[in-house]
Amino acid sequence: MSASTAAAASAATAVPTSAAASEAAAASALSGVAPHNTTDPLVLGIETSCDETGIGIVRGNHLLANVISSSMEEHARYGGVVPEVAARAHLEAIQPALEQALAEAGVDLADLDAIAVTSGPGLAGALMVGVAAAKALSVATGKPLYAVNHLVGHVGADVLRDDGTEIDLPTIALLVSGGHTSLLHVRDLVSDVELLGETIDDAAGEAFDKVARLLGLPYPGGPHIDRIAATGDPQAIRFPRGLSRPKDLERHRYDFSFSGLKTAVARWVEREQDAETDYSKADVAASFREAVVDILLTKAVAACVDRDVPRLLLGGGVVANARVRELAAERCAAAGIELRIPPLSLCTDNGAMIAALGAQLVMAGKNPSTLGFSADSTLPVTQIQA
Repeated sequence: MSASTAAAASAATAVPTSAAASEAAAASALSGVAPHNTTDPLVLGIETSCDETGIGIVRGNHLLANVISSSMEEHARYGGVVPEVAARAHLEAIQPALEQALAEAGVDLADLDAIAVTSGPGLAGALMVGVAAAKALSVATGKPLYAVNHLVGHVGADVLRDDGTEIDLPTIALLVSGGHTSLLHVRDLVSDVELLGETIDDAAGEAFDKVARLLGLPYPGGPHIDRIAATGDPQAIRFPRGLSRPKDLERHRYDFSFSGLKTAVARWVEREQDAETDYSKADVAASFREAVVDILLTKAVAACVDRDVPRLLLGGGVVANARVRELAAERCAAAGIELRIPPLSLCTDNGAMIAALGAQLVMAGKNPSTLGFSADSTLPVTQIQA
């Protein structure tokens, strides 16, 4: 049995129904009828795009549960995420995570108004597990299903802020993670998202992992680079800022490139090792981190200024990096730009952000997805709902 098929069977068997009830529920799910509660819908979100199994439950803009099961330790021995290992881990984690989320929220599946699931982008096999489970739950319970975009979900996480302040639109959004580095112009969370730029090679998170490996640091590299960079000099080594020269800006004003930076660090370290120099790993880490953060924020602030949008939202796991948040605050304050960062627990991949985006779609009166959608590893960010 494949991972996705087993996930569907597992999710479906978690909801016992009679044959007649199952048929009625399936008919309801297939009809694509929108939920009746469009004021403060209770929505379950499922996220399995990479190595974290996320189940979240929200009521309107309020977070009720956010359960994350990570398979990161299983990937550490390989120095990166292995897609098949990730898919198998989702299969094992999804039902326990679902049960835990329902218990934490104090609700039953029957109480839900809708289900939302990440349909892309991400790892194909990993996505299939979540999509199969969500479809099975939708058919078994008769709850409408919303297939949503993972990247837009990161923006949607901001509606779950602890201070209760609402997200102002339009906003520029900088999303930085292990698999994605994207700059978006979000005019409307459920209907109008424009891709301004993205990485043309490695994502920023990938660059952190690869440089960490060069320095003999464990996977994932981001936290370890951040840790040793705290004692280093960020000005010790002037590493290149990709796609920042005038001729590059003509074609790639809002695009990113980190492969050249990674290579520059590798060549620098090799030269020092060949010369048997006792170089400072902390200085290398700090200088590398500064190069990444500098180009990220330079382009993000430029997008805000160019587009006359006085707001910048940060999302993705790399936002946990202390220097990203510090420099973002400095640059935005200097440019008169409002900086918004969702709670750090909602910056990494999680089901709560998917539930939040699903709830926004319900409250906006959007029709549910049909069961004909599939996992799409390259789903464009402009397609908010599949």
